[in-house]
Amino acid sequence: MRISDRLAAKQTFSFEIFPPKGDLPIDQALEVAGALAAEQPDWISVTFSAGGSGNSANTVSVSGAIERETGTSALAHLTCLGSSRETVDLYLEALAEQGVLNVLALRGDRAPGKEAIDFAYASDLIAYIKETHPEFCVGAACYPEGHFECDDFETSLEHLKIKQDAGADFLVTQLFFDNELFYRFREGCARWRIKAPIVCGIMPFTSVKQIQRMAFTCGATIPSKVIRKIAACGDDEAAQLEAGIEYACDQIVDLADNGVDGIHIYTMNRPVIGHAAREALLGCGYLWS
Repeated sequence: MRISDRLAAKQTFSFEIFPPKGDLPIDQALEVAGALAAEQPDWISVTFSAGGSGNSANTVSVSGAIERETGTSALAHLTCLGSSRETVDLYLEALAEQGVLNVLALRGDRAPGKEAIDFAYASDLIAYIKETHPEFCVGAACYPEGHFECDDFETSLEHLKIKQDAGADFLVTQLFFDNELFYRFREGCARWRIKAPIVCGIMPFTSVKQIQRMAFTCGATIPSKVIRKIAACGDDEAAQLEAGIEYACDQIVDLADNGVDGIHIYTMNRPVIGHAAREALLGCGYLWS
């Protein structure tokens, strides 16, 4: 099913996983995907070459297996830096052969060997897919606090409008820890006449190191209540994970109550996170069918 059609019909709930890297067995990712599919999400997204790891072939395989073996729609990521029109065509054709027709079009992280070839920006990739592979439903990333490479919030919204006008069918946010920042962003989108459905991406913090990394690599603001919550756990890693899941569940319940288009959980390949999120949303009466 096209994700845009699902979003037009209901508030959605979805997960993200990343496929194995290097020589790790693909069965590992499929086991995680199966456990998450049991939570009845609207779709499961699969990352593409995260951090330049070169796992795009696994993205196709895992996405196809999700469609075939779990009956859940798959959303395959695609980054454009380092990609040519030819490699994009081959990747999309491989996805279509696997029955995957939803793709999240991204610029990708800047890294050695990942310079622009035919596409400098995600909007270029979106426009190309829409022109040459119209059978695909195309999502795009958005940034509630503005893109970390852009100093001006309004300019970041202007760039997002360009993605929508290029043909993006829906949007998925970068992670955030403060819902008020998302509500400000949603108001900004309305000002810029950005009407594509916006799915909120939430990543539970799992440790002090992880939340520090998120702050530096994604530019996410860490509210003081998050710092207090994780500091209270001391060096207890299990308690840190539990606190992170609890905080994320509070976030998604508030988002659901405020009528967001969808909620997307960055699971970090931990089915326990997906299960907790589903239970929290069931408890608050979030729409499931």
